[in-house]
Parts: sequence; structure tokens; C-alpha cells
Amino acid sequence: MRRITWSLALLLAAGVLLAAGCGDDDDGGGGGASTPEATETATQESSGGGGEALTLTADPGGAISWEPGELSAAAGSVTIKLVNESSTPHAVEVEGNGVEKESETITGGETELTVDLEPGEYTYYCPVDGHRQSGMEGTLTVE
Repeated sequence: MRRITWSLALLLAAGVLLAAGCGDDDDGGGGGASTPEATETATQESSGGGGEALTLTADPGGAISWEPGELSAAAGSVTIKLVNESSTPHAVEVEGNGVEKESETITGGETELTVDLEPGEYTYYCPVDGHRQSGMEGTLTVE
């Protein structure tokens, strides 16, 4: 009987440790987006490498739009994650103050663009033909 009790106690302890290891370590606190409203907004969080991590989300329905129209970051290394769940191709390009860098063009996925930025104002936009002219453009303020 004692052996069964100890075995159950060890099994329970192992289960608790395993469950604790599977938690979400994202400091954003929100976890994954589960509603259309949540997927259409951008988040801003600090990355572990001392730089800034920003998220830009294309319209999941395939419209030529994304959110948000304005971003801000601290000077230094800035990573913009583009989330595009639609079959419409999108990319992100950052331009200004001597910087011009573009991500890969994606459909139904995510890509990242990392740039080193000095304080100032930059423009980010979708370089796919006609998308910038259709409003896929925003301002990135770096302080």
C-alpha cells in the first residue's frame, strides 16, 4: 500500500512540474489572438535581445490594409513581425534617414524584418505593387 501511495505522489509531482513547464512565458499577457478584432491589432513588446519587437498584422480577410498606422520604438535594433494570415501577398519595408530595408513577401504566414534605427521618423509600407498606394503605409517614430 505504501508503495502505491509513493508512486502516486511521484506521478502527481511529475505532472505538476510538467504542467508548470508548459506555461506561456509571453509577457504580453494575452496569449494568442482568438478573435478577428485581436488579430487586426498590433502589439508592441520588448524583445529579449535589448531591441524592440513590434507586430504588424495584415487584414486576415485579404483586404489591402493592415494595423496599425503608427508604431513607436526605442532607438537601436527594431524587429517588425508581419503577420499575414490571408492568401494576399504582403511584405514590409522601412524607409527613412538613410535606411531602406525590405522583408520577404509572404502569404499565409509570418516574416520578420530587423533594422538598426536612429531616433527619427520612418515610413513603413507594403512594397507589393499598388499596396502602398492603397493605404498600406504607416509612420514609425523612433526615440
